[in-house]
Amino acid sequence: MLQFQTLTEFDFHQTLEQTEGVSIVMFSGPDCGACRQIEKLLPGVATGIVAQLFKVDAQQCMGLVRQYEVFHFPALFLFVNGYFHATLHSEVTPVKMQAAIDAALARPAEEEP
Repeated sequence: MLQFQTLTEFDFHQTLEQTEGVSIVMFSGPDCGACRQIEKLLPGVATGIVAQLFKVDAQQCMGLVRQYEVFHFPALFLFVNGYFHATLHSEVTPVKMQAAIDAALARPAEEEP
């Protein structure tokens, strides 16, 4: 099962640039109940769908929050081979997450916020 790797402002871009395949980056807050729920569910749901899971503590990384225009938590972003591809909006179930990722990958990459 996948595990979250924590990213900070200091290693965010460098780590993602070195990551091959499809990855999900989750922006969350320590006081966010929905974030804790998604953090528990996503590793099981995403195993076999994505190569890596990352999380960013929005309270500690305000520069990244501003850069990615995060206004609510949790915020999920899809990266492909280290490059931003799309914002993900999906329930965290295997079928719906797979459908959301497949749909995002079928479209051209969005412009990075």
